[in-house]
This record gives sequence, structure tokens and C-alpha cells, in this order.
Amino acid sequence: MYENVLTSAGLSPDQAAVYEVLLKNGRKKAAEIAVLAGKKRGITYKILDELIDMGLIVKKDTIGEISLFEATHPANLTDLVEKEERRISSAHSALESILGQMTSDFNLIIGKPGVRFYEGLDGMKKVLEDSLTAKEVISAYVDAEAVVKHIKNINNKYAGQREKLGVRKRSVVIDTPENRASATGYFSSVTENRFIRIPPSGFADTVMQIYDGKVSYIILAPDKMIGVIIENESIYKMQKNIFEFTWNGLAVV
Repeated sequence: MYENVLTSAGLSPDQAAVYEVLLKNGRKKAAEIAVLAGKKRGITYKILDELIDMGLIVKKDTIGEISLFEATHPANLTDLVEKEERRISSAHSALESILGQMTSDFNLIIGKPGVRFYEGLDGMKKVLEDSLTAKEVISAYVDAEAVVKHIKNINNKYAGQREKLGVRKRSVVIDTPENRASATGYFSSVTENRFIRIPPSGFADTVMQIYDGKVSYIILAPDKMIGVIIENESIYKMQKNIFEFTWNGLAVV
């Protein structure tokens, strides 16, 4: 009756069956539990020990008598679920921290570009944060007006993280009075801007960042935000060389 819910909470099917027997029948001997749960006695003892460790049942020992087992309050399942959520969150954070390197190793073996896609505001945040581990100066083309319009708070937090970590960035920005004004003093210890004279629509709501063998794009379209991270040495080198040519041809402000 409760098996689906109990297994969703983190119990194995065998653990769920034994726990449900005790929940419905009260205090029982291991032999009785094995019969009611339809399990072999040796396996039942193993499951009982596991459930004790999980805090879902307790063992009652009386001198000269056979041990009895009973379920603890079902509310303890909530603690179990919360513990599992914390474990998954920790595992997710650990995976995120090494996913880039794992992807690099994988791409090196198969010889193909690694491509990751993201959507929405959370996606834009993840694309930006990927560059916080950059070991070189980030090179970027930035539609500053689109950034201010759509992800100002996210970008400010990202720039603050770069400053804290000492991750430097060089940005090519379209030359407008508004962009020059917003760039003045903007995390200047880790950010250098040069301005290019092209039409304001020239960067088309896009941010490109080049770093550590990767090229990332953020498209800040009004109807749909899309982020892409491409990891490939050839693509990276081409874009980096184009950026260097552009950067060196622009006046220092």
C-alpha cells in the first residue's frame, strides 16, 4: 500500500515491505516479520539493521526473551527525505564543480566539440558562472544595453564574484554615450572595456565570452533567453585570434 511512497522517500523495496509490516502490525519478532513481509529470515535481519540505522525502527531487547522490533513515528520519514535532499544537493554541487574538467577529458577522447545548452534566467546565470574558474583573462563581446535591460542584477553579482576571485575580463562594447557612462568605474579592477563604432544593433542582444578553450554565448532575446557553451580548442583559438585582432585595433580609453 505504501511501497511507492516509501521507495520515493529513499527506501529500497525490501526495506519498504518490512517497515510497512511493522507500521501496520506493531511490535514483532524477526521471524514473524519475515513471514508477513514474505522475506527470508537472514535477509530480514539485514533489512532490520538497515532500518534501525535509518532511525525508522527500534529494537527492544529483554533479558531471556527474543528481541522485538517496532516502527518509530512515521514523521521520521520526513527527516529521511530531507537528508536525501541534502545529499543530492551536495552531489549536484560536487558534480557541477568538476563537470567542466570531465567534459574536457571526454571531448579530448572523442575529438568532438562539447556543447551545453541553457534557457531562462537561471541558464544565463550558469553560463556566466562557468567562466568564474577561468585561468586566463576572459575576452568578450558585449551588448551592454541588452545586459542592463535583461540581466542587470545577475551580471552585477557575476562581476562582483569575478572581482572577489580576481578573474579579469576584457570587453569589446558598442560605442554609445550610454555604454560609456555605464562602463565608467564598473568593477574596473578586473574589467577593461574598449569601444567599437558599429551600429547599436551590431551585437544583436548577444554576449560572447572566450576563455580556457571555451566559447560561450548568451542570447538575450526578449521572448526567449538561450545560453550555449562550446568547448573545442579549434573554435576557441579562432575566436580568440579574431578578438585579439579586434581588441588591438581599438583605441585605449
